[in-house]
Amino acid sequence: MVSEKMKMLGSNRSVIRELFEYGKKRAAEVGAENIYDFSLGNPSVPAPASVEAEIERLTKAMEPTALHGYTSAQGDAGVRATIASNLVSRFSLPVKADLIYMTCGAAASLCISLKALTCEGDEFITFTPFFPEYRVFVEAAGAKLVPVKSADKTFQVDEAAFEKAITKNTKGIIVNTPNNPSGVVLNSESIAAIVRVLEKKQAEYGKPIFIITDEPYRELVYSGNPDSPFMKLYDNTILCYSYSKSLSLPGERIGYIAVSDKMADKGDVYAAVCGAGRALGYVCAPAMMQRVVAACDGQTADVSVYKKNRDILYNSLTKMGYSCVYPDGAFYLFVKTPTADAGEFSERAKKYDLLVVPADSFGVEGYVRLSYCVSTDMIERSLPSFEKLIGEYK
Repeated sequence: MVSEKMKMLGSNRSVIRELFEYGKKRAAEVGAENIYDFSLGNPSVPAPASVEAEIERLTKAMEPTALHGYTSAQGDAGVRATIASNLVSRFSLPVKADLIYMTCGAAASLCISLKALTCEGDEFITFTPFFPEYRVFVEAAGAKLVPVKSADKTFQVDEAAFEKAITKNTKGIIVNTPNNPSGVVLNSESIAAIVRVLEKKQAEYGKPIFIITDEPYRELVYSGNPDSPFMKLYDNTILCYSYSKSLSLPGERIGYIAVSDKMADKGDVYAAVCGAGRALGYVCAPAMMQRVVAACDGQTADVSVYKKNRDILYNSLTKMGYSCVYPDGAFYLFVKTPTADAGEFSERAKKYDLLVVPADSFGVEGYVRLSYCVSTDMIERSLPSFEKLIGEYK
């Protein structure tokens, strides 16, 4: 009657979404102010004022039929030219407008890219911990996801484990830095190791192996400057981006794919991207938002709020006795649970109306993820509950 796999995906939401829905139900019972919801990566900082100003300007300057009408399937030419120019000037990336495809956010970017690249029997590698939807996206494209364990505690790349995981079936890897769920930013040694191994394996197998770099948190870094390193170092790179986090526009679903201009088969790869967008129905991303993000590209919401939240939460929890991975980016804190069963810890946390995500589906065990893109006040009010919770394990 229907696809059993799709029915399963629709019937069993991700653990993140399940906690979020539980939180809404619980808030109706005890009041939203009594729920400490760290489940969803939903930015709490408002979009920059320039976003609203650009929306207002566009609505006054353009005829409604032009403002809300279709753009080209791959996106408005002027928008793509602006984004390409900014990627060159900001990050020195080898990008041109005719290799950019506008999308409905990073999820669509990833699904299109994977569909464009996948042939029968292909595998894609990613590093633990990883965003659990990677598995859904890869399998939906007809490929297999191969998680590679990162170095303990630091979650930097284990070069030997990475090299061992690559086979003749490896079509590419998905890299996410800053990382969801850990907040870890890959250091220069990890980046160099990835490039070194892939160059070696491409030569060994005589075929391209692609990097899909998933960069929705690119601008959310707390030391140093935002960067997009892989396309500068490795020709077979596809960049997937979303403005959901940088501009606090998650519900607007707007982003893009950029194919490296140095890729040997760039024309074929970009044509496959356009074909995959067509096959999946991801053509003509929201027209008004294309123009808005082009005007605001490179700007960010007030990231300092997230840094303040990180410092309060990390310092407070480690002082209580929790072991946490120090996050240099994104807005997640990865916390080692005082028991091996992260699911049990997450359930016990509900007793104190703390909603934290067990990390088993992220490819590691014994951790929970806390999204600190919430109000600073909520974090401060939650701290006594975290202290009571860890007290049960002492």
